[in-house]
Amino acid sequence: MPAPIIPTPRRSPNRSSSKSRRNAVTQGPVYLGTGRRKTSVARIRLARGTGAITVNGVPAAQYFPHSRALQAAIAPLHLTSMNTKYDVIARCDGGGFTGQAGAVRLGIARALLKADQTLEPTLRAEGLLTRDPREKERQKYGKKGARASYQFSKR
Repeated sequence: MPAPIIPTPRRSPNRSSSKSRRNAVTQGPVYLGTGRRKTSVARIRLARGTGAITVNGVPAAQYFPHSRALQAAIAPLHLTSMNTKYDVIARCDGGGFTGQAGAVRLGIARALLKADQTLEPTLRAEGLLTRDPREKERQKYGKKGARASYQFSKR
């Protein structure tokens, strides 16, 4: 008779939990913010630091392929002159790089607002605290796309 198969645990039991490891990386308070744009969602962790910005474990300059997307993502930090005071750790899901850049932008603005309430008028005036409600319109039956129709033929 073959020996029974005993499942092995995925983690070693003496390893510390991921939550305590994450808190050990950043010293001091951590401010959280969530941003959404199109189908993208970004979860932001803002902590005191030197200004390092990572998105999904990669430096933001490498993650966003175009400089315009990068500038849009870090706009709240530049506007409030906080780009050298906080480290940003972003986790993005869904969408493309433009949607993810917009989601990171809203998430950073919301996290900055939690860190310092006096920044609200500045961020609000630039429209950084407003979620962009535009979404892809659904394709309708009898049409080629959301609005585009098939070519009309008289005869």
